[in-house]
Amino acid sequence: MIPAASLASYRSARQHAAAIDRSDRGRIVVSGADRATYLQGLLTNDIAALTAGTGCYAAYLTPQGRMIADLFLYELGDALLAIVDRAVRETVLAKLDQFIFSEDVQLGDVTDTFAQVAVVGPEAAAVVGELLDDVDEQTLSALPEHGNRRAAFRGQAAIVARITDTGEPGFDLFVEHAMSDVLREAIAARGVASLDAATADVLRIEAGVPRFHRDMDEETIPLEAGITERAISLTKGCYVGQEVIIRVLHRGHGRVARKLVGLAIEGTDAPPSGTAITTDGREVGRVTSSTVSPALEQPIALGYVHRDFVAPGTVVSVGGARAVVSSLPFVARP
Repeated sequence: MIPAASLASYRSARQHAAAIDRSDRGRIVVSGADRATYLQGLLTNDIAALTAGTGCYAAYLTPQGRMIADLFLYELGDALLAIVDRAVRETVLAKLDQFIFSEDVQLGDVTDTFAQVAVVGPEAAAVVGELLDDVDEQTLSALPEHGNRRAAFRGQAAIVARITDTGEPGFDLFVEHAMSDVLREAIAARGVASLDAATADVLRIEAGVPRFHRDMDEETIPLEAGITERAISLTKGCYVGQEVIIRVLHRGHGRVARKLVGLAIEGTDAPPSGTAITTDGREVGRVTSSTVSPALEQPIALGYVHRDFVAPGTVVSVGGARAVVSSLPFVARP
């Protein structure tokens, strides 16, 4: 079960607001007049359609359609900010760099230049509106998903972006690294609880949001992870890996060999990542993320299962415990 202190911060995220440290993220700036058209040919979503203050979620694929990374992209007007899992930022930078030829594109690793903190929960807009010098609650509440704008915090440059990847709607705040402690102290002074990584993961799993290097990796095709609608444009031009994606969607009618599903598990303990999912003694998949859900008061998990077992209501066994394949999200966002 979740420790009492963590449960209190979980409830704060659900009912008030909570802060999540994003030091596990890598931050890349893509600048230059050709940045949109350049990324358009590499990433799965419609980057060329972005205008200042908008953004999107996308995947970067190999020619075989396997994932190199997933990215959150924010067009700032004079540059584009890309957020990736910190463990793959060097790989992403190197691969992006090798495709720059005559384009007016510059890449910069700003992971250690900026600090990133998320404030999530039903009162996140009110909290962030109080923190920023020049952006109020109403403006923040009106931002669409991935909407972003430049702002100021204590007179210093900041960026705010609307997010939904944590399980609760909220905002990512970006400030110069020198201001990171000041920002965290200001957030705490407003009665905002701090979510540790494990508790933040509870929210994410309840929302059914896959995480790179947890529920997706370099062998994953985006269609398997259920991120097609969020990450892939079906109307844009060519991009790396598109042939595989289109072949599966149109010739294969979207059928893939395995798919990420939710699992509602009987008992009291969450199964470790990697636990086998079986039926009639046959292994049909593996758990990727799991937790004990405070909202549902039972263990839940994300995991890949063979395509014959993806239908909600399908009964399987997880580590010897009875489990039922469930629709995602487990807990709907407000």
